[in-house]
Amino acid sequence: MAEAFRGEIDTKVDGKARVSIPASFRRVLEADDPDRPEASRPRVYMVYGGKTRNFVECYSKAGADRLAEMIEEMEIGSKARDRAEREMISRSVMIEIEPDGRIVLPPKVRAKLGYGDSESTSGTEVTFVGTSDRFKLYRAEVYYAEDEDDDDDADVDPLALIGRARRAG
Repeated sequence: MAEAFRGEIDTKVDGKARVSIPASFRRVLEADDPDRPEASRPRVYMVYGGKTRNFVECYSKAGADRLAEMIEEMEIGSKARDRAEREMISRSVMIEIEPDGRIVLPPKVRAKLGYGDSESTSGTEVTFVGTSDRFKLYRAEVYYAEDEDDDDDADVDPLALIGRARRAG
């Protein structure tokens, strides 16, 4: 991975369910898709699986390949692998980014974000949330409501949590 997905970026969705991928995220997607055929556009892999998830997890080509490799290392026929394949591979879609940096949100992605069949996306906002090797796409009001409720570790410095995880690993 050349660079990382970083930051929280809000952007509008138009009435045709089109959204612009932030330029910094597009640069990572381009760098992580170097073997695409000439003149083809960079790709983003959008995972809409997971019943308890209220976001769509997005990967570059290299990131999607790493995810598939991790799943392939799991025991064939195990319930865990079957679930991972279903939720992370089968319930995903690959989208090519338009030359202007936009994508059209596919129907299953729109449904995952909470847009009903009759509800227009026009004027709504989504939030791109960088998480280093991938990013999450939330309906903006869902992301910020969840962020307000997230006070589980209010007394713990995030660097202390990282230190604990490193010592445990």
